[in-house]
Amino acid sequence: MAYCRQEGKDRIIFVTKEDHEMPSSAELVADDPNDPYEEHGLILPNGDINWNCPCLGGMASGPCGEQFKSAFSCFHHSREEIKGSDCVGQFRAMQECMQKYPDLYPQDEEEEEVEEEPVEPSAEAAPSEAPAVKEKGGSS
Repeated sequence: MAYCRQEGKDRIIFVTKEDHEMPSSAELVADDPNDPYEEHGLILPNGDINWNCPCLGGMASGPCGEQFKSAFSCFHHSREEIKGSDCVGQFRAMQECMQKYPDLYPQDEEEEEVEEEPVEPSAEAAPSEAPAVKEKGGSS
């Protein structure tokens, strides 16, 4: 026989092997076809942003959620020729907020790698150019 107990907000249910062998009597609730947040992706049919979309990775909540929403909304509704160019202030505010919480919003390691990459090819290019100069000097 199953046993339940409540621990704070959690409900813990212990079941026996026999409980698992019986077919489930749980009734599934049908999805609401009119739920505006259900399976519409980032942009809802009416053009609004679906802040509950998993594609946002939770950025709309948390300590910088309001700054993110402001910047993202500005970008989404931007009519500038260079989309989002009128949203620099909102993105700057979001970035400043994120820098206050480095544990929640770590800097991308790829940015550091990208900055290092141009240095490496130029170092490799210099030795390959040097023999070409020597060959010209040797043949004249």
